[in-house]
Amino acid sequence: MLETIWFILWGVLWAVYFMLDGFDLGLGALMPALAKNETDRRIVYNSMGPFWDGNEVWLVTAGGATFAAFPTAYAIMFNGLYSALLLLLFALIIRGVCFEFRGKVDNPQWKAFWDVAMAVSSFLPTLLLGVAFANIFKGIPIDQSGIYHGTLFTLLNPYGLAGGVLFVLLFMVHGSLWLAVKSEGELQARAASMAKKLWPALLVVAVLFLLFTFVVTNLFNNYFKYPLMWMLPGVAVASLLLTRVFIQQAAWWKSWFASSATIVFVTLFGVGGLFPNILPSSINKAFSVTAFNSASSQLTLKIMLGVALVIVPIVIGYQTWVYIFLRDKVTEKDLSYEEAY
Repeated sequence: MLETIWFILWGVLWAVYFMLDGFDLGLGALMPALAKNETDRRIVYNSMGPFWDGNEVWLVTAGGATFAAFPTAYAIMFNGLYSALLLLLFALIIRGVCFEFRGKVDNPQWKAFWDVAMAVSSFLPTLLLGVAFANIFKGIPIDQSGIYHGTLFTLLNPYGLAGGVLFVLLFMVHGSLWLAVKSEGELQARAASMAKKLWPALLVVAVLFLLFTFVVTNLFNNYFKYPLMWMLPGVAVASLLLTRVFIQQAAWWKSWFASSATIVFVTLFGVGGLFPNILPSSINKAFSVTAFNSASSQLTLKIMLGVALVIVPIVIGYQTWVYIFLRDKVTEKDLSYEEAY
């Protein structure tokens, strides 16, 4: 029972991370296309700046939950996906540095360098996360000892790359909608236009990825076994369609929340289809790492559950306060503050 609870929490933590960090990763990757001058770029930075490090808390929490609740899965994941995860880590480090270093020197070349670094270090984690999770859905080549039989290029298979493209489009739409929420004037118009242009591509890729998933993975087995689970992809589809409806209405907060729901339920669709597997083996199903054969002791799971029930609501509370307190648009006047990026 505790293993199942922690598997659900594990999936929810990843879903929340993708929802929150997704908008600033997508916006960072899109910045060269959206920001046409220094004022635009500073508005983009300041629309992400107060939130990005708080969003990263959910990545740490998801990784920590994996380590503490499913240590065997954590060990095998970081062994088999070491190169991809190391690239992800370096990119996230560089991205954090961009926020702090860009404004330290008043030089166009200096700022241009960090702007490029921001775009690359936002795009790369988005792609890698999509590739990694798509490969997990498909199954990775691990043997009975948990040894990974492959390389980084093994992960760059057609289905893995399709997952990467899906994540890139999901996050870019999410990020452009966030900028539409936080900006005004021409910059907001460009963000809105970008969201409108990217949404049809996202719809096509989402449909193709769903069909690809049906062909190359076993994710749908749980859905045919437990029909109530179809609500997960159902809500994802409805949210994606509502995102477009709200974009057309220029209801930017509503469209951003609809996009958030899309990301959450797309993630939960994949996680729900995986259960009880955490790392399915493509060599032999018997070699798969599950929530039951990789879990910590019952005592550890009980203690962790108690801690999570106390700490997670606190994190949700303070992040909700931050988003409410800083809900206003970023304007040129805000850039004059000493604390502005």
